[in-house]
Amino acid sequence: MDKNNILEIKNLVVHYITDDGVVEAVNGLNIDLDKGETLGLVGETGAGKTTTALGILRLVPNPPGKIIDGEIIFNGTNLLDKTEEEMRNIRGNQISMIFQDPMTSLNPVMTVGEQIAEGIQIHQKLSYDESMEKAIEMLELVGIPKERSVDFPHQFSGGMKQRVVIAIALACNPNLLIADEPTTALDVTIQAQVLELMRNLKEEFNTAMILITHDLGIVAETCNKVAVMYAGEIVEFASLEQLFEDPKHPYTIGLFGSIPNLEEDVERLNPIKGLMPDPTDLPSGCKFHPRCPHAQPICKEQEPITKDIGDNHQVKCLIYEGLVEAKEVE
Repeated sequence: MDKNNILEIKNLVVHYITDDGVVEAVNGLNIDLDKGETLGLVGETGAGKTTTALGILRLVPNPPGKIIDGEIIFNGTNLLDKTEEEMRNIRGNQISMIFQDPMTSLNPVMTVGEQIAEGIQIHQKLSYDESMEKAIEMLELVGIPKERSVDFPHQFSGGMKQRVVIAIALACNPNLLIADEPTTALDVTIQAQVLELMRNLKEEFNTAMILITHDLGIVAETCNKVAVMYAGEIVEFASLEQLFEDPKHPYTIGLFGSIPNLEEDVERLNPIKGLMPDPTDLPSGCKFHPRCPHAQPICKEQEPITKDIGDNHQVKCLIYEGLVEAKEVE
């Protein structure tokens, strides 16, 4: 393992075993991340992005969720070999997560100051007063006046709650921050402020970050590398420049086709046809073939392998194995 490497996920498989069938949420996922880097994890709802994040923290709800296979190497050790107690020491201390909805991640009967202080007290073995002092510092760092540390979550707006959640996540200076759609519920101006805040704090603490989002605009602003996820697999992995200047996978190209471009005058956008497949009944062969404009009969039968097409730009598509001819797409 490269000494700069902070996280390496190898062949991660996560299933939810339900009465209605097995939900194949994550299927053979591979990711690596260096210290201080930001990786964007992009894809439609249902692609398996949040399950991947919960898998890293070993928080996949069990039952019905189960990590079936794979390795999650964090700072040189496999998290899947850790005991639950060892994982409790890692969560919130070395790896933190900003959950999707700040409303449901905060405790309604504790003041925000106490909620930030709680993690500091547990992980940094400080007294209650010292923890509260540090919690107030963290609040001010995210732009909330210290007087508000005695307020409860319901007294804050959505944007302020999100800042509190960021303060909790960063309170112990984690090596890795997982942000699960941290700006989805916010309006555009607050969104910009929260992203700016996360970027500044990340640089200050040299934290590596996985940013889960639907929004390619946020990826362009924030990330160094991008992993495009579809039906529980990474279909394209590239640096930010490679992905935005020369997307290769038909799914990635479809995502860009769904976004308005200020430089092009088109009558209609060209979104991806159809819906994400049902994870209890995934298509055979290439998972994207029912929606792919280039699909050939072989795509139904043969699962593509991930191919490096140069400069660590990886694509999972039969076109790049030379088995399918790319068509001209209108």
